[in-house]
Amino acid sequence: MPSSITYPQLPLDGLLRRAAERDPDGCALRTGSHWISFAGLDALTDRFAACAAHLTGRPGARIGVANTLGPEFPAAYYGAVRSGGTAVLVNPLIKEAGLLHVFSAAAVEVAFVPATTAELLGRLRERLPALRAVVVVGPEGDALPGGPSAARFPAADLDADACIQFTTGTTGRPRGVRLSHRNLVANAAQTAAAHRLHSGSVTLNHLPLFHTMHLNSAVFAGAAQVLCTSPDPLASLALAARTGATHYYGLPARLHRLAGQLAQAGPWAEGVPAGPALTAVLSGGTALAPATAAALSARLGVPVVQGYGMAELSPLSHSQSPDGGPAGSVGRPVPGTECRIVDLEGRQPLGARATGEVQVRGPQLMAGYLDPDEDPAVDGEGWLSTGDIGYVDEHGELFLVDRIGDVFKYDNELVSPTAVESVLAEDPRVADCVVTGWPDPVHGAVTWAGIVLREPYAPRLLDTLDSIVDGANRRLARFERIRRVEVVDAVPRTPVGKPERRRLRQALHSRAALEAAV
Repeated sequence: MPSSITYPQLPLDGLLRRAAERDPDGCALRTGSHWISFAGLDALTDRFAACAAHLTGRPGARIGVANTLGPEFPAAYYGAVRSGGTAVLVNPLIKEAGLLHVFSAAAVEVAFVPATTAELLGRLRERLPALRAVVVVGPEGDALPGGPSAARFPAADLDADACIQFTTGTTGRPRGVRLSHRNLVANAAQTAAAHRLHSGSVTLNHLPLFHTMHLNSAVFAGAAQVLCTSPDPLASLALAARTGATHYYGLPARLHRLAGQLAQAGPWAEGVPAGPALTAVLSGGTALAPATAAALSARLGVPVVQGYGMAELSPLSHSQSPDGGPAGSVGRPVPGTECRIVDLEGRQPLGARATGEVQVRGPQLMAGYLDPDEDPAVDGEGWLSTGDIGYVDEHGELFLVDRIGDVFKYDNELVSPTAVESVLAEDPRVADCVVTGWPDPVHGAVTWAGIVLREPYAPRLLDTLDSIVDGANRRLARFERIRRVEVVDAVPRTPVGKPERRRLRQALHSRAALEAAV
């Protein structure tokens, strides 16, 4: 991976305009049997830009765009920006309370959303005085108002906000992150370099939602994108083979399921079921267990690559090499990015393999939070305190331990839920798991585990649980050992696959208080 890179001096939507000029007939997006060229996507973007300009009547408006997995999202996203506005990303899976927070905090004036989200917004209109128009997009979409697509649009200030993205809210109320044109274009170039994307690449997105990182980096490189809307991992592999995918993007929860499916699939799955063109499987959103990554890599015959980032970093800051990396690492900094580890109390930089808080700085660092009263999390030298605990090895590879808010203390020892989960996940009887601390009057907290059992093992519930815990505890330190366990139907996760530990902790603390009162 290069240590530095040159970023084009373009507005965010200029990446698509450039791709359309370079390869007008090249495939930009494919969904099912339908595809759209770069020129076609650019023209559709002009239509959305004209619609946004017509409905807002001024540059600088904030325009909500739902990141659905279809061609309407990139056209609306780039169109909102091209009109002179700021695209506010809207998760179409969130409910009324989440929508109210996003639309109120960002003062959204116009929204491009699917019918289900439009229906929810209809119930909230009286509480959203800034919202002037809602346009339904997708299969049940409205005709776009707003005049010809050839309308002239204002020249963009590259330091102006291009996008507002809300954090996932796993540790509190979601915060609006302001990302400039420069931030997003820089990260598109960084991601394309880190993942080795080029005009001949074909990326397959097996994701529930469209993530701007995958969109912007592919458009920057002029790569084709294949959108897999089926949640079935094996179906996504078949699609990768049919379309000649070179890069397969998936979430850890789906990749964990895929590893289990392939292990039970029989001889037909030997070799490279995703097709001979595949060069890497890329995982993001949360940690993928090293054992799962190793099993997938062995079965598919390609490296399984992990990365690291957050909304405040546009979002990528680290990536393993597409050739692979050390087990458990999230890679080195992407080009032009610096990383260091600081002591949690003294805030002094630490040496190799010393554990502390991860700090990052680079051109992809956010312009700031939407609420100016939010803790800026960035010091005077431009270092972002990520809230993650980790260490860097002698080669610059970053290893994450856990979130500061997720670790807990048994006596005076820090316990990482993620580390315990990675041990549990290696047991073939475990379909999924989640770990957190259970309040304990003697030790402060003890390890609690919620386990989703694979189907064949459910009938012998107690024997199976005891065996799983015994096996895990033999590999865990004394202070990490699981002391409370129960079977759960599913692990509550965010749309990007992160366990919702905050909600889980609240429920367990309430149960612990009731037990103590008996």
